Amino acid sequence: MKIYLATGNKNKKREMAQILESHTVVIPSDEGIDFDPVENGTTFYENSLLKARALYELVHCPVVADDSGICVDALGGAPGIYSARYGGPSFPHGKPDGSRIPQNEQNKFLVDQLNDALAEGVDSSRFLNGPRSAHYTCAMVLYLGGDRLYVAEETMEGTIVSTPADAAGTGGFGYDPLFFLPQYGRTAAQLSDDEKNAVSHRGKAARVIQRIISGLL
Repeated sequence: MKIYLATGNKNKKREMAQILESHTVVIPSDEGIDFDPVENGTTFYENSLLKARALYELVHCPVVADDSGICVDALGGAPGIYSARYGGPSFPHGKPDGSRIPQNEQNKFLVDQLNDALAEGVDSSRFLNGPRSAHYTCAMVLYLGGDRLYVAEETMEGTIVSTPADAAGTGGFGYDPLFFLPQYGRTAAQLSDDEKNAVSHRGKAARVIQRIISGLL
């Protein structure tokens, strides 16, 4: 089955194509479709549904959309839904002009902001993985038009490396080089595609959506 993925991110397309291998995954740019919806939701789910509905109105075919980001416990879950737009502690929700800083700068800002918060004495006793605890969240929607939709929301738990210099790995994308997985003893960017897809927030959500699709066919 042909499934449109509501993103311009080719890394996301690659990951989803590996997971939904029995289907043809297409992103708007593959067919010259101009797609850049305003993501003004207040949750991962709201943004995911917004993108799914926007693309469905253009293609009138099954659409899968996800919204995902990294959530650092000591920062109150930031940057969260603003992960892609994060501009450091001065611009946690993104710069006013909409411009984005390079990913390596985002990574440095995030590690430094976490270290500053911990130095100020943030209470980390309730965090799952200690003071540097963090998780990725992915809310994924399969949208079939009208009120027909299915949702899966999953997480990947880990920690943030101690310094920007500790970021490691060339795989994955986004904040993966600084996201450390204790069970592997490596960052998400150091995992193979198969290893990452087995434990990642997007991989787990996509497998739920895959089972739903299989049940509908």
